[in-house]
Amino acid sequence: MTPETSRYADFEDLRSQAVALRREGLSLRQIRDRLQVHNNDLLHRLVKGEPPPDWTRRPNAKDDLRARARELRLEGRTYDQIQVELGCSKSSISLWVRDLPKPERKRTREEASAIARRPRPTQEELRQAKESAMAEIGHISNRELFLLGVALYQAEGAKPRPHPRITFVNSDPDMIRLFLGWLRLLGVAEDRLRFFVQIHESADVAAAEEYWASVVHARPEQFGKTSLKRHNPQTNRKNVGDGYRGCLSVRVLQGAELYRRIEAWWCGIVGAVDSINRA
Repeated sequence: MTPETSRYADFEDLRSQAVALRREGLSLRQIRDRLQVHNNDLLHRLVKGEPPPDWTRRPNAKDDLRARARELRLEGRTYDQIQVELGCSKSSISLWVRDLPKPERKRTREEASAIARRPRPTQEELRQAKESAMAEIGHISNRELFLLGVALYQAEGAKPRPHPRITFVNSDPDMIRLFLGWLRLLGVAEDRLRFFVQIHESADVAAAEEYWASVVHARPEQFGKTSLKRHNPQTNRKNVGDGYRGCLSVRVLQGAELYRRIEAWWCGIVGAVDSINRA
């Protein structure tokens, strides 16, 4: 008998009482109050091996997702297809359905090999496909740019809490140009914009600063101090070479009100899409 249990005249008798109460459907707190056992470690040992009653179990927010994931897997869906439909991670899906049989191959090995051997499109074919796709876009209206900008910030922009502000970081110069064009459409003055280069210290920092200055056409005083990321020689980075320019952070001064409007605009877009889906 341990020192903890020696405080009680008969641990086994106490355990039999606790087990009986557990089987009647009492919670640990109720058993504690009934038996006057206020040591949590001892209380858990008294009911060890007895499952808690169903009414004490907290509902799991992912129960419905888990059940739906299993249904989809039994229908023959892949992890990718389940992820697209449910919006949850593949690691969660794997835990939920790993006991289920894998879906049958829809292609034979010969068919898969034939697809893999298909000739890749030539550079000319790729260029023509790109030009054709660009022609499909045509003119962009102010309203279309407005909606694009809201979605772009919702996807890529910073969402700080509890003090909202506008910060957009990206390594793609086209993304930066689109974001700046959207800000101009909203009437954000140029003097409210600040730019900060973020780059690894092992890169050509001066060349990167010059590059981003040419992208945004901003005054030198609008650029803040460049943020250097510490170089780790053991990391196998792919963003190296002459084409590596780091990222550019665009900040809007006094942007709290604009941030709140972006959140509201996004809710409006989602609500409009929901209306279409319900129609």
